[in-house]
Amino acid sequence: MNNNKQKTLDLKGKIIYGPYGEKVGDYSVVEEEVIITANGQEARGAYIRWLIAEEDGAPLFALRTIRMEPGAKVPPHKHPWEHEIYVLRGRGMLWIEDRGYVLEKGVFVYIPPNKLHYYYTVGDEELEFVCIIPNKPTVEEE
Repeated sequence: MNNNKQKTLDLKGKIIYGPYGEKVGDYSVVEEEVIITANGQEARGAYIRWLIAEEDGAPLFALRTIRMEPGAKVPPHKHPWEHEIYVLRGRGMLWIEDRGYVLEKGVFVYIPPNKLHYYYTVGDEELEFVCIIPNKPTVEEE
């Protein structure tokens, strides 16, 4: 519904914090950071953008994108929260404990809490995916 009182905003190159508590924006303006795993390991060639987080007013979940350069690996780690992943582009492998899964465009994954997992790229393309996590641990740490 669009009437004279409504306002349409162009988001190209912007992040807008709106009057209703919303955050809307162009993901490319969110700074990428090198991934540091839950146990403190740096993942060279793997980058994260925190699109929506608790400090933005989201009480339950954080929305992030992960970009991994060819040859990049996120080292094995585990933590007391789940992950939900949706692959946007590229190709890679995800290991959960002793089971491997091919990651490619259109694949979705649920990783339960406290399960050892890691990712790496396959081939000469970047791997990019959306990753959602809860803001707080969902189970006791093992």
